[in-house]
Amino acid sequence: MTTAVDKEEVRKRLTPLQWHVTQEKGTERPFTGCYNKFYEKGTYTCIVCDQELFSSDTKYDSGCGWPAFNEVLDQGRIKLTKDTSSDMVRTEVTCSKCDAHLGHVFNDGPKPKRKRFCINSASISFHAAGEEKKST
Repeated sequence: MTTAVDKEEVRKRLTPLQWHVTQEKGTERPFTGCYNKFYEKGTYTCIVCDQELFSSDTKYDSGCGWPAFNEVLDQGRIKLTKDTSSDMVRTEVTCSKCDAHLGHVFNDGPKPKRKRFCINSASISFHAAGEEKKST
């Protein structure tokens, strides 16, 4: 179930890039995101609603220029939608709780699942393992 977010409150708290990516389905430039080459242990959450999405245990270096994960914490935490906005057909990944655009998923990841969740750093926050998650 999607939770309505107060767009004005969200706009005030996000950077222009975070807003562009999550609310306007934008994409950060490859190799520029703060989590691209980041491998600390912990959990990645949606930058908009703080829903837990990915574990560092499933993060890997795909070489694509964006953080890549081969699995989501729970399929119910994301929505997958066919995206034909560019010259190719892709599968968009959005947060199931607030509809924020996160990135895309491709079927060229590591075995056995072959998934590559290609996620914009601007759409996620990192919470180190053992760190108390701040409730919003």
